[in-house]
Amino acid sequence: MGKSWIIPVTIATFAAIIVASLGATITDLGPWYQYLAKPDWNPPDQLYPIVWTLVYALITVSAITAWRAAPDSRLAQWVISLFALNAFLNITWSLLFFRLQRPDWAMVELGFLWLSIAVLIVFCGRFSKLAGLLLVPYLVWVSIAGALNWSVIQLNGPFG
Repeated sequence: MGKSWIIPVTIATFAAIIVASLGATITDLGPWYQYLAKPDWNPPDQLYPIVWTLVYALITVSAITAWRAAPDSRLAQWVISLFALNAFLNITWSLLFFRLQRPDWAMVELGFLWLSIAVLIVFCGRFSKLAGLLLVPYLVWVSIAGALNWSVIQLNGPFG
């Protein structure tokens, strides 16, 4: 790895740690969440940090790979901007669902989060197939979260 990797690796890793930390801080598995009715297929709570750690690692490698593969600085800036928007949407979902206790609002926001991941896959995949493929598990995991979010709404709504 040459010196040209130092800045992308440092920034992407730092950003991933911040987003993961904010998401973890916002996520409250206290009484409100514990008393929600959930579907039988709800993954065990212990699985979430394991999967999210893997997903964030893949997102980080994807961001670095796409940033480095961008053919010019304008496209590299788009890569950074799209990942930043996705990070904002990721954190916002946790805020809406856990802190504001509004799974209904979180479900609407999740549509934007899902779309942002799909856009990242297509955009980054144009100049790095690997960067796009590394985001597929993220899209799958958010799709599962969406199905779970919908089930929580159906089993517990209305909210607010």
